Amino acid sequence: MDPYPQDPFSPATEDGAHNRQDSRDSLFLMADFRVIGEKDVRPVRVRNLSQGGLMAEVADVPAQGLRVEFDVRGIGWVPGQIAWSAAGRIGVAFDRQIDPMLARKPVGQGTHTPSFVKPILSRPIR
Repeated sequence: MDPYPQDPFSPATEDGAHNRQDSRDSLFLMADFRVIGEKDVRPVRVRNLSQGGLMAEVADVPAQGLRVEFDVRGIGWVPGQIAWSAAGRIGVAFDRQIDPMLARKPVGQGTHTPSFVKPILSRPIR
Protein backbone atom coordinates (compact mmCIF):
# COMPACT_ATOMS: atom_id res chain seq x y z
CA MET A 1 0.00 0.00 0.00
CA ASP A 2 1.31 3.43 -0.97
CA PRO A 3 1.74 5.67 2.13
CA TYR A 4 0.99 8.77 0.05
CA PRO A 5 -2.39 8.96 -1.69
CA GLN A 6 -0.94 11.65 -3.95
CA ASP A 7 2.48 12.90 -4.93
CA PRO A 8 3.92 14.44 -1.69
CA PHE A 9 5.69 17.13 -3.72
CA SER A 10 2.61 18.35 -5.58
CA PRO A 11 0.49 21.15 -4.09
CA ALA A 12 -2.31 20.09 -1.76
CA THR A 13 -5.77 20.07 -3.28
CA GLU A 14 -7.76 20.10 -0.04
CA ASP A 15 -8.25 23.87 -0.08
CA GLY A 16 -10.30 23.74 -3.28
CA ALA A 17 -7.97 26.12 -5.11
CA HIS A 18 -7.22 23.48 -7.73
CA ASN A 19 -10.90 22.61 -8.17
CA ARG A 20 -11.91 25.98 -9.60
CA GLN A 21 -14.30 25.88 -12.52
CA ASP A 22 -15.18 29.57 -12.79
CA SER A 23 -13.09 31.86 -14.95
CA ARG A 24 -11.52 34.66 -12.95
CA ASP A 25 -11.56 38.30 -14.03
CA SER A 26 -8.32 40.07 -13.05
CA LEU A 27 -8.97 43.60 -11.86
CA PHE A 28 -8.14 46.13 -9.18
CA LEU A 29 -11.18 47.03 -7.14
CA MET A 30 -11.65 48.36 -3.63
CA ALA A 31 -14.31 46.65 -1.52
CA ASP A 32 -15.43 46.60 2.10
CA PHE A 33 -14.84 43.45 4.12
CA ARG A 34 -16.07 42.21 7.49
CA VAL A 35 -16.25 39.02 9.49
CA ILE A 36 -19.87 37.86 9.70
CA GLY A 37 -21.31 38.81 13.08
CA GLU A 38 -18.86 41.71 13.63
CA LYS A 39 -19.43 45.41 12.99
CA ASP A 40 -15.82 46.29 12.09
CA VAL A 41 -15.65 46.99 8.33
CA ARG A 42 -12.25 47.20 6.60
CA PRO A 43 -11.31 48.17 3.05
CA VAL A 44 -9.53 45.54 0.93
CA ARG A 45 -8.10 45.38 -2.58
CA VAL A 46 -9.82 42.80 -4.76
CA ARG A 47 -7.38 41.38 -7.31
CA ASN A 48 -9.64 38.95 -9.15
CA LEU A 49 -13.31 38.19 -9.14
CA SER A 50 -15.39 35.29 -10.46
CA GLN A 51 -18.94 34.04 -10.13
CA GLY A 52 -17.96 31.86 -7.19
CA GLY A 53 -15.39 33.92 -5.29
CA LEU A 54 -12.56 36.43 -5.17
CA MET A 55 -8.95 36.96 -4.21
CA ALA A 56 -8.15 40.00 -2.10
CA GLU A 57 -5.16 41.62 -0.42
CA VAL A 58 -5.64 42.12 3.32
CA ALA A 59 -3.44 43.63 6.01
CA ASP A 60 -4.32 41.13 8.74
CA VAL A 61 -4.80 37.69 7.22
CA PRO A 62 -7.81 35.96 8.79
CA ALA A 63 -7.92 32.21 9.39
CA GLN A 64 -9.00 29.72 6.76
CA GLY A 65 -12.66 28.69 7.17
CA LEU A 66 -13.73 32.01 8.70
CA ARG A 67 -17.17 33.27 7.58
CA VAL A 68 -16.89 36.70 5.93
CA GLU A 69 -18.76 39.04 3.62
CA PHE A 70 -17.71 41.62 1.04
CA ASP A 71 -19.47 44.74 -0.21
CA VAL A 72 -18.56 44.67 -3.90
CA ARG A 73 -19.41 47.75 -5.98
CA GLY A 74 -22.40 47.09 -8.24
CA ILE A 75 -23.25 43.83 -6.44
CA GLY A 76 -23.68 44.55 -2.73
CA TRP A 77 -22.84 42.41 0.31
CA VAL A 78 -21.87 38.85 -0.63
CA PRO A 79 -21.29 36.23 2.12
CA GLY A 80 -18.70 33.49 1.84
CA GLN A 81 -15.93 31.57 3.52
CA ILE A 82 -12.15 31.97 3.40
CA ALA A 83 -10.87 29.04 1.34
CA TRP A 84 -7.15 29.85 1.65
CA SER A 85 -4.78 32.52 2.92
CA ALA A 86 -1.13 33.19 2.14
CA ALA A 87 1.29 36.13 2.04
CA GLY A 88 -1.25 38.88 2.68
CA ARG A 89 -3.86 37.48 0.30
CA ILE A 90 -7.03 35.49 0.82
CA GLY A 91 -9.24 33.43 -1.44
CA VAL A 92 -12.95 33.50 -0.67
CA ALA A 93 -15.63 31.08 -1.89
CA PHE A 94 -19.00 32.82 -2.10
CA ASP A 95 -22.17 31.20 -0.74
CA ARG A 96 -24.01 32.13 -3.95
CA GLN A 97 -22.91 32.93 -7.47
CA ILE A 98 -22.67 36.55 -8.60
CA ASP A 99 -22.33 38.33 -11.94
CA PRO A 100 -18.75 39.69 -11.78
CA MET A 101 -19.38 41.98 -14.75
CA LEU A 102 -21.66 44.11 -12.55
CA ALA A 103 -18.55 45.24 -10.66
CA ARG A 104 -17.08 46.57 -13.93
CA LYS A 105 -20.01 48.78 -14.85
CA PRO A 106 -19.20 52.51 -14.86
CA VAL A 107 -20.07 54.36 -11.67
CA GLY A 108 -20.96 57.72 -13.25
CA GLN A 109 -24.06 58.49 -15.29
CA GLY A 110 -22.51 61.17 -17.53
CA THR A 111 -22.10 60.80 -21.27
CA HIS A 112 -19.39 63.45 -21.71
CA THR A 113 -16.46 64.94 -19.84
CA PRO A 114 -17.53 67.95 -17.75
CA SER A 115 -15.99 71.26 -18.82
CA PHE A 116 -14.30 71.75 -15.44
CA VAL A 117 -12.20 68.63 -16.05
CA LYS A 118 -10.95 69.61 -19.50
CA PRO A 119 -7.51 71.28 -19.55
CA ILE A 120 -7.28 74.91 -20.56
CA LEU A 121 -4.60 75.45 -23.19
CA SER A 122 -3.95 79.13 -23.76
CA ARG A 123 -0.93 78.67 -26.03
CA PRO A 124 0.78 75.75 -27.70
CA ILE A 125 3.34 73.92 -25.59
CA ARG A 126 6.79 73.79 -27.22
